[in-house]
Amino acid sequence: MNIVLSQLNLSSFCVEAADILQYIGYALLIFKIAIPLIIVILAIIDFGGAVVASKEDEVKAKAKRLLWRVVTGLIIFFLPNIIIWIFSTIDEISGNNGTFKNCETCLLHPGDCSKGK
Repeated sequence: MNIVLSQLNLSSFCVEAADILQYIGYALLIFKIAIPLIIVILAIIDFGGAVVASKEDEVKAKAKRLLWRVVTGLIIFFLPNIIIWIFSTIDEISGNNGTFKNCETCLLHPGDCSKGK
């Protein structure tokens, strides 16, 4: 399916792309649950090993790694708010009040996504 940008209709984009947006929404949902769990498990393993080894340099290195993991987790946690902001900004700029509501619903609540054409 070749889409030419000049033929792209923004008013129906969210309905036409609902299936893809729904899959992305389910992936985001899984990431929002899995990433914090992985961060906690890896932190426990890393700090447990560092404390048992009793090496201050190793503890500092593990703390730095944990900081980056937490930052990544926070970005993923706030991703839905960023998505809402992007779609509401596009909606305001384009003058299509409420057109991107289906995009937002499919990405943030994939079970409620409407695929009607």
